[in-house]
Amino acid sequence: MIVKKLENVSFDIIADCFLKSFEDYHMKIPTDKNYYKERWKIAKVDYALSYGMFDRAKLVGFIIHAIDTRNGEKIAFNTGTGVHPEYRGKQIVRSIYNFAIPYLKVNGVTKCALEVIIENSKAIKTYQGIGFNICKTFKCFSGEIKSHLNEKIELNEVDYNAFDWEKMPNQQLYSWDFNLEVIKNGNYKYYQIMKDNLVESYFIINPSNAYLAQFEILIESAACWKRLFKGIQEVSNSIKIINVDTRLNQKIDCINSIGLANTVNQYEMQMNI
Repeated sequence: MIVKKLENVSFDIIADCFLKSFEDYHMKIPTDKNYYKERWKIAKVDYALSYGMFDRAKLVGFIIHAIDTRNGEKIAFNTGTGVHPEYRGKQIVRSIYNFAIPYLKVNGVTKCALEVIIENSKAIKTYQGIGFNICKTFKCFSGEIKSHLNEKIELNEVDYNAFDWEKMPNQQLYSWDFNLEVIKNGNYKYYQIMKDNLVESYFIINPSNAYLAQFEILIESAACWKRLFKGIQEVSNSIKIINVDTRLNQKIDCINSIGLANTVNQYEMQMNI
């Protein structure tokens, strides 16, 4: 078997390997190839810095890297790792990283990052053995909003440029896919909640899948949270919230208060190279 870059491999071959690798995954994943084509494009995947393990001509394992500069540091974010079931136990992920890291360094990458489900202890152990360390813990939620606020709110749809992003709170706590550098290229709509001629909160949502990318209050008040969720409910009653940093206790308490289910929890892991 041999490791090679994925830049000259067709998307269909990569997607087929991805779906095969996750056939027995403990949670259901989307099976539409176009979903991954669009998601990886928005996330800034670079196939020239993504790598696969090949058994002769057959792709049997892969690491797909999104590449971007965050806080002055060029990062390779592992947006997808998989190994065909019949090839597991052969240290393929370790072998791919051993091959990839020198190329990443030459291309100016100084850090690798990834997300892994907390219950996936085998994968966590593998990544720790490679040199990754846990740096963030995330909670994910989904369901219908149970908000009974009768107050009328002022909800305005705006665009990306309406935000002074340097002043938006908690930007460093969002995960890769919901960082502003990614969402500005995606299919998102932007909303502000107004009160007494002031912007008191905002949210960003993908109308096609109800993923709530970002949502924050700008004025500290329990009432602001209630009006924020009322505004979200007016756009989409059923939502998915991916990767809320567990340090945001007030936000998580407010999410729990509207009746969403905690679906899965994840770690973000990083490795300096």
